[in-house]
Amino acid sequence: MKKIQKSIALIYGSDMGATEEVAATIYKKINIEELCVIDVYNISPSRFLDFNILILGVPTWYIGDLQSAWDEFFTEFQKINFKGKKVGFFGLGDQYGYPDNFVDGIGILAEVVKKNGGEIFGYWKNEGYDFNLSLGLAPNNMFYGLVIDEDNQYEQTEKRIDKWVEQIKKELKI
Repeated sequence: MKKIQKSIALIYGSDMGATEEVAATIYKKINIEELCVIDVYNISPSRFLDFNILILGVPTWYIGDLQSAWDEFFTEFQKINFKGKKVGFFGLGDQYGYPDNFVDGIGILAEVVKKNGGEIFGYWKNEGYDFNLSLGLAPNNMFYGLVIDEDNQYEQTEKRIDKWVEQIKKELKI
């Protein structure tokens, strides 16, 4: 029996490089040939349709804002039909500096994906973080995806990535 081909894109935005580094680490740990890594700054909305699985990486900037490239792309992002697409998220944020907007970016993107027919995978427990509010929390009280706080918990980044990659590989059967 032939294995089903799954095309996967890891699309991220990064101003200071931390999200790009996390994206590179996730890419290495997923370790499959079918995975393309793309900076959101260099993608068109139609390119999203070329993949059946999307992993979107977004840091939250300032007081709950999207990273600059995601912010510039957001109007176009809202028009993408995600029906038939599986979409996972990873987000970076500062839980102590912005406890009322911690990883809002993943929630902002996830709401669009849900509204436009996408299926979200890779939910992440909110245990081990100290924050007040987050748009990144799904109705099931889990984050919409992997949450990384490089400012305050950098020593946990690698372990969290390992655990999440193992989780999504099982969920996606890859």
